[in-house]
Amino acid sequence: MGSLFKELEAREAAARVRVEELEAEAAELSGRLRLAKESLERLQIARETVAEVLAEMPPDKPVVVVGAGQPVAEEPDASAYAGAERHVIGVLTVPNWRPGMGPEVLPQVYRDIVEVVADAPGPVRAKQIVPRIGLPAETGKIESTRSKLKRLVERGWLDEDTPGMFTPARRRTASSDSR
Repeated sequence: MGSLFKELEAREAAARVRVEELEAEAAELSGRLRLAKESLERLQIARETVAEVLAEMPPDKPVVVVGAGQPVAEEPDASAYAGAERHVIGVLTVPNWRPGMGPEVLPQVYRDIVEVVADAPGPVRAKQIVPRIGLPAETGKIESTRSKLKRLVERGWLDEDTPGMFTPARRRTASSDSR
């Protein structure tokens, strides 16, 4: 009978340890959830503030978009922004490709995508790129990458001759080869 009580005590101790481990995990997840909620709240406030600013702007004021690696162009009527150093509404993180521009001007994830497409032996799909840039092959990651690929096509960094099949932009490779 003594060994039965020892076995129950051992199982109880093991269960206590597991409960403590789960409580620690719950505390960590609770902290992460709190941080995620705070981030969400800040983003909601930012979106609401931008919507308010845009709603209050007179339609005749120009909207300036600053691209990565591009200088800020002079505004047509500088007196409209007296006292303000610069009035920027949006930032273009993926600039339109121009001759002489390399992938180093792109944000890291876009640079990685351009490099994977350039290294591929032929046209590639988003689902082929995702694992090569270090992301899990999940639907959300594939769709997010597809969106980035489409943006790179719009801005002249890549071509999409067949829907969903991406290649390096021909005009880029043709102008690069002629140097």
